[in-house]
Amino acid sequence: MVRKKIIEIVLDTETTGLDYTKERMVEFAAVRLENGKIKDEFQTLINPEQHIRKSSIAIHGITQEMVADAPTEAEAMPKILEFIGDYPIVAHNCIFDYSFLNEASLRTTGKELENPRVDSQQMFKEIYPDLFSHGLEALTEKFHVDLQNHHRAMADTMGLALAYPKLKKLYLQKYDWEVKQLDNIDYLFERFLRIQQTVTTLQAELQDIKSVFKLYFEQGGQPIVSQSGETLVYNSKQSFGYDLHQIKDVLEEVGALEKAVKVNNGFIDRLVGGCRLDEEKREIIKDARQEITETRNIQIIKAGK
Repeated sequence: MVRKKIIEIVLDTETTGLDYTKERMVEFAAVRLENGKIKDEFQTLINPEQHIRKSSIAIHGITQEMVADAPTEAEAMPKILEFIGDYPIVAHNCIFDYSFLNEASLRTTGKELENPRVDSQQMFKEIYPDLFSHGLEALTEKFHVDLQNHHRAMADTMGLALAYPKLKKLYLQKYDWEVKQLDNIDYLFERFLRIQQTVTTLQAELQDIKSVFKLYFEQGGQPIVSQSGETLVYNSKQSFGYDLHQIKDVLEEVGALEKAVKVNNGFIDRLVGGCRLDEEKREIIKDARQEITETRNIQIIKAGK
């Protein structure tokens, strides 16, 4: 039997900034995978015909001088669209690259992309939810792929193209197992609730034991070393609350305001989607958006709620 040819386009973009509605691509790279094997590649610098943010240059190193003689978006997009065709697009945090490509397609052709998109970052999170990081560097390290010149489009594309087939194999195996469990969904929900209760109980038990440890040290106890080498110690650290209005000017003056104040993105999303703002303020906040990500979660509603 002839094996079906599966074609996927692995790609990466570098941009002038993070907001796809205002910023532009400065570099595009893609490889064509056929049944997991690299068969073709395409890359180009792109003259965005606008300023490249210093924060972006610090990441990818692409300057205005480097793109001065590069094709413009209007010149590059026909070749880019020809290369990706209507095949699935694979990228790490795919919504970012897809959004930039889609906006560029709308500007140059008046048409939206219709390619299926595959987010390797989401796949990675599902296969290895326990890892501290799910970035491209962590992915390539996990699958023993040498990632050099990170944050340049072709280097990142090649790194992903080499790691993705291995990730996809595990993901499809996981998906196959999940599909086979669908007939057991009621039982699995009951089992999930039992495990959840067990975890909650164990967390409470751990906290009880930690309370004994705390009491031990407060009564003058010394550090304890386990048979396997771990050391139990006690630390005390004071922290303070601050009136932001009183210190805002100082933080701005020393360039520390951005680090000191973390934006509550969830609250702002709810504010924009609610009824409390007039349209002008809503648009001001929307214009400040810098990136887009996707999260997909299940939710359990307590009985009686």
